[in-house]
Amino acid sequence: MSKKVEILAIDPQDDFCNPNGALFVPGADADMSRAAAMIKRIMPRISDIHVTLDSHHNFDVAHPMYWKDTNGNHPDPFTIISASDVENGIWTPTVPSLYKRSLEYVKALETNQRYPLCIWPPHCIIGSKGHAVVPELFEVLSEWETTQTAMVDYVTKGSNVYTEHYSAVVADCPDPSDPGTQINTKLINTLVQADIIIALGEAGSHCLSNTLMDIANNFGDDSYISKIVLITDATSPVPGFEHLQDDFIKNMTGRGMQTALAADILR
Repeated sequence: MSKKVEILAIDPQDDFCNPNGALFVPGADADMSRAAAMIKRIMPRISDIHVTLDSHHNFDVAHPMYWKDTNGNHPDPFTIISASDVENGIWTPTVPSLYKRSLEYVKALETNQRYPLCIWPPHCIIGSKGHAVVPELFEVLSEWETTQTAMVDYVTKGSNVYTEHYSAVVADCPDPSDPGTQINTKLINTLVQADIIIALGEAGSHCLSNTLMDIANNFGDDSYISKIVLITDATSPVPGFEHLQDDFIKNMTGRGMQTALAADILR
């Protein structure tokens, strides 16, 4: 009986994987070339493909236009905003009525200790070129759909402007009024049924690492973590955050996650 092999590709989008993208992750272009070649090579053996898509509006809690200083200037990309910054008026929401909600959000981030609020360049704007899957990989995904009579499962995340959504499983601070920010039980339940989960994508320091950790934490059985195989040459970290990718790999391999190179998987 053949094994059920599923691909989980995290945010393989133009803004991350194209050197001209809004938030290019160095190395991501080569990552996606290797990923595309791998999927083409093992295409008949793939049971399902899940592709997550970072999906933002220009107005977003982690984009510059959401915040302003006392002079009305928006923060530069990569500015870190703390709860004390908001309380002391260093940064306040551009829309004054959002002050209470925004302060509570930044405090919640500090409580969960996953990430501080980092302001990113506007990226993966819904409907833009940067939101699309990079062409080289998209071509292979389309070939898989047509030759295998299958459908890629596209999983969007990040369209709620009041919370960050690094993980495709659950937002950093779920919004009680928005089911899309809650745990994606459909994705978890699908992956539980897989025999092998081949994981790749961007960035290894942020969206990929958080997605895989949340999957592992919601499997309900740690023995399932050994189903996950991270393709280490098909993911790269955001510069300056390399230690987060290293820590993630060390932690997850310690829990049973496997690793492989794109050219070696399922040989």
